[in-house]
Amino acid sequence: MSGIQDLLAGAGVGLVSGLTSGLMGTSPGGGLVIFSVLLLGAEQHVAQGTSLITQIPPMGLAGARRYWRSGNRSPLPWIVWIGIGFLVGGAGGGYAAAAVSDQVLQWTYVVYLVALIVLLILRRDRKDGGREAGDQDQLPRLPLLLIGLLAGFSSGFMGIGGGLAITVGLAAGLRVPQHQAQLVSLVFSVIPTNLPAAWIYWSKGLMVGWPAITGILAGLWIGTDLGARLANGVSKSVLRRVMIAFVSLMALYMTHKALT
Repeated sequence: MSGIQDLLAGAGVGLVSGLTSGLMGTSPGGGLVIFSVLLLGAEQHVAQGTSLITQIPPMGLAGARRYWRSGNRSPLPWIVWIGIGFLVGGAGGGYAAAAVSDQVLQWTYVVYLVALIVLLILRRDRKDGGREAGDQDQLPRLPLLLIGLLAGFSSGFMGIGGGLAITVGLAAGLRVPQHQAQLVSLVFSVIPTNLPAAWIYWSKGLMVGWPAITGILAGLWIGTDLGARLANGVSKSVLRRVMIAFVSLMALYMTHKALT
């Protein structure tokens, strides 16, 4: 493709990925990987590297601001402990991904997404007993650290940013209200915690060209803000169903890619 075509295709990738990111409160990595393969024709490793590299700038800032203005908060201890785990897990995941084939990455992606779907469904079927505002700073450190490790490893190994793991881990595992869990996830698209993993992909040249990356960045900024506006206008049960549907579609697509 020419530079203009790359720019426009990248903008489409970024816009759709940003919309899903803002709506579901996840870092845009999962959508970026899928749509980079679909619209840019990138192979799996290149799509993952592109996803991580375009998440280094604070593209989720507009979306996080929308959640914050709606009364949601991200307690600092949560950010610290998840962030420590994320940095360690991200570096390990990046090195591990460079050592395996595209097919292994695709099947790992499928298994990971299916596990998240199961957790979301189980969370949905429970009675809604989310934490009250007074309990929000009292989450234990070890689960937060483990959520960070899983999110970081998934980010480095699969190039998906780790936002899904953070949202599902907080909402399904620690009973954090859905909108608040999504804000915390978006905070990690503002903080460049995926920098170690992105550097590993960058150093190996696993990324698309700069016109496409420029388009992706522009699309992400606009799409994340629009998605967050939509999210703050719907209930947490609707958000959960949307997330289940989207992650299911991602899993089906990656299964198709792994089989072909």
